[in-house]
Order: sequence, then C-alpha cells, then structure tokens
Amino acid sequence: MSDGALAAADAPSGPPVFAVRNLWKVFGPKATRIPGTELAELSPEALREQTGCTVAVRDVSFDVRPGECFVVMGLSGSGKSTLVRCLTRLIEPTSGAIAIDGEDVRGMDKSALRNLRRHRAAMVFQHFGLLPHRTVLDNVAYGLEIQGVGKAERRARAAEMVEKVGLAGMEGRRPSQLSGGQQQRVGLARALAADPEVLLFDEPFSALDPLIRRDMQEEVVRLNREEGRTMVFITHDLSEALRVGHRIALMRGGRVVQCGTPEEIVGSPADDYVRDFVRDVPREQVLSVRRAMRPLGDAHEAESGPALHPATTVAEAIETVARTGGPARVVEGERCLGVVDFKSLLRVVAGLGTGGRTEEKAAA
Repeated sequence: MSDGALAAADAPSGPPVFAVRNLWKVFGPKATRIPGTELAELSPEALREQTGCTVAVRDVSFDVRPGECFVVMGLSGSGKSTLVRCLTRLIEPTSGAIAIDGEDVRGMDKSALRNLRRHRAAMVFQHFGLLPHRTVLDNVAYGLEIQGVGKAERRARAAEMVEKVGLAGMEGRRPSQLSGGQQQRVGLARALAADPEVLLFDEPFSALDPLIRRDMQEEVVRLNREEGRTMVFITHDLSEALRVGHRIALMRGGRVVQCGTPEEIVGSPADDYVRDFVRDVPREQVLSVRRAMRPLGDAHEAESGPALHPATTVAEAIETVARTGGPARVVEGERCLGVVDFKSLLRVVAGLGTGGRTEEKAAA
C-alpha cells in the first residue's frame, strides 16, 4: 500500500490530544471587541474596512487524535501558521477554547505555559535556529540543558536522537558543515530529545530542495509510524499534505473549508475551491479501492481472483488487475466486500463515479 493508503488504514482514534473550539485570532486596535455576532458575519475585507482589524483565524474547530499526523494546509495568508502558534499561545488567541489532554491552554499561567512548550509540545520551524558555535550533539542537547538535565544524561539522550534521525557520525560537526537537510534533521532531533507529547511543524521543509524535502517527509512518516507520536504539520504544499497526513484541514481566509482524510479531500471535495485545489492530484495514487469496487456478481467472484485490502490504492489495484487479467476481490478479514475490474477502476481515475454510482450520489 502507498503512504496515503496506509495513513487511511491506520488512522488513529481516541480522546483528542488537542481540542480546538471556535478559535479566533484578530489583529488590530479593536481586536478585543471581535468576534461579535454581526462582525463575525462580515467578510475579511469588510471587517478590515469597518474596524481596521485583520482576521487571521476565523471560528476554527478541530480535534487532534493521539498518534495522528494532523495537517493544516493552505496558501500564504490563509492563517495556518498563526493557528499552530495559537496552540501553545506563542500567539495569544482572541477568543475560543484550546485544550491539551483536557487541560485549558488559555487558562494556563506562565509556569504552566513554560512547561507546555518545554515538555509537552515542541516546535520545529522552517528556519532551523541552530546555534552556530555548537556542535550537532550540543545543539540537539540544548533544549534539555534549558530544562536543567545533567550533562551526561542530556548528551546520552542527544546521541540517541542524532542516530534516530540518521546523523550518526556527525555529532562533532558545526551547523555550517551541514547541508540544509542535515540541519533540519538536527532541528528535528532537538525537538525529539525533549520527548514531547506533540510535535508541531511549521512549514519545516519548504526551503529544502525537492529530493531532500522528500527524504524529510519520509522521516516524518517513519517517526510517526514507529513511535506513534502525535504531530501537527503546517504546509502550503498539497502533495506534502497528502503524503504525511492522516487528516488534512484545508484553510482559506482564516477558515477551515474542509477537514478530512486525504481520500476524502481528493475524492469528495467540499466546494469549488477545494475541487480546484486538488484538480491536478493523481486520483489513482490517493483514492482506495473502496471507491472503485462494485457489488459481487455471483458466488464465484467471491472466491476467485487476487485479494486486495480495502485501503489499497487504485493505482496498485490497476497493476494487480493488469497482471492477472481479471477482477480482484476487496477483502477485509474473511469477508469479501466487493470486486474491482478495469472498468470500475478507470471510472474512478476519470472522476466519473465510485462503486457504480456517480460521486454526487455517493456523497449524498
């Protein structure tokens, strides 16, 4: 299965780590008066004209589940970076509720906030923020030093994280001796060293070359799978979002216009904006055979042909059907859910329908 298929198949569940409700962030001289019932209905342009305020985050609600990589994506100015900074109050929200493990973040005092940022939620930024005069090992250990961890313990922990992110043997190098991708790995190792409950990524790979960026995406996916660490990942790149995310919240103008799995975003866009956003995505690499399967024609079909997991991508199913020359069964446990063949698979690729129905009927 592809990364996207695995993400859908292994999507975590459970009580939320972060719970965000009706969150607003307004910048401007009258920000404390907003949102009001009337002002909340104004467009960003009208609100700016009438009040001089700019809305960066507009009535946003979502949950982040344990072990989930939750992606917030959108174009520049959509509010995504402001949103992630509100989670730990690096930027103070104007109104709304934020909770981590049920604890009110907006009600935390300075000491509790410091503990949140040092121990519970670690940020990984686009700009690495490495200390140029320190070695890789000492950069990774820096957060632990701030926490008051003893030298031997923090260096041992840092060495473990350096190896985890694939930089073993580079412990003594300075940041200037590293490539951009290697520097970003140091930043990731530094965040991991604090053993946070949640990793918050703010467009961490946008300055990297495409090949290095892909390597770092694979590193994030690997860490999420192997450690089950909860992640909130901010990006403006749709392919990156589809690759690393269990669920994606797509933002526009400070609002979340759609929140769902990669398959839901690509297969059932909420409006024309989302539809345009995902128009060039290779559907067969994201959508699963659940959308392509048709009902069993007879008892013989339930027993013949290769078996595919429901999360198998359409692209992988096409390869299987081409190789065997006949339909394939979609099987979950011991139950056959349906059958895919060339016709049903190609209809999904062309966007003509799912499971013998049009997408509009399926959505209804």
